[in-house]
Amino acid sequence: MADEQFSGRNPSRRQFLIGGALAATSIMAVAATPRPSGKPLAKGGLDKAIPRQIGAWRHTASSGLVVPPQDETEARVYDQVLTRVYAAPTGAPIMLLIAYGGGQTGMFEIHRPEACYPAQGYVLSGRRDVAIPVTAKETIPAIFWSADSDIRSEQLLYWTRIGDYFPKDWAQSHLAVIGSNLNRQLPDGVLVRLSSLGNDKDEALQSLEAFSRLLIESLRGHSRRLLVGSL
Repeated sequence: MADEQFSGRNPSRRQFLIGGALAATSIMAVAATPRPSGKPLAKGGLDKAIPRQIGAWRHTASSGLVVPPQDETEARVYDQVLTRVYAAPTGAPIMLLIAYGGGQTGMFEIHRPEACYPAQGYVLSGRRDVAIPVTAKETIPAIFWSADSDIRSEQLLYWTRIGDYFPKDWAQSHLAVIGSNLNRQLPDGVLVRLSSLGNDKDEALQSLEAFSRLLIESLRGHSRRLLVGSL
């Protein structure tokens, strides 16, 4: 019996079935592959999305912040990182860091302050869970920390978003990625961190909360989604 070949003009029934099975497998694999859940962020899009004036605060500088480590892993996590310092007529300046990654796979973790601050000599203490209002009924779960080093004290407030989830730790982050992947989505992710220098925790928290609310209120459309998802 002659050997079967897949190059003939008239494929046999067996060849036809095998070809159909392979095609079906390919279609299923493509269908099951997670797709990006959000609109891609153009180069420089993060800088354009965030206003340079937020309430009484105006952008004055882009340095002096504790930033994620500049290594190969960080480059694979984040597509764009924005750092700014805002000043108002009264009160301490507010430092804003926003780090955005277009596709969170779960293989790499958002660099939370709990990791990058101690790595740069800070001791974190006094954690508080904070609910930041987004709408009349919706809030974002955020975390407040005091960070102290030999040279300065910093009060910081931050939240993370992965898709439409707002995880508060490593485990929740990975569950958020898994939940999105099960819906065949490759979620984008963002770290939003606000901080100010000084020792007065209550005063700093009040100022950081006020700034965060004004920041969210100032955003529309895709710019708003970057920080708060579909809320």
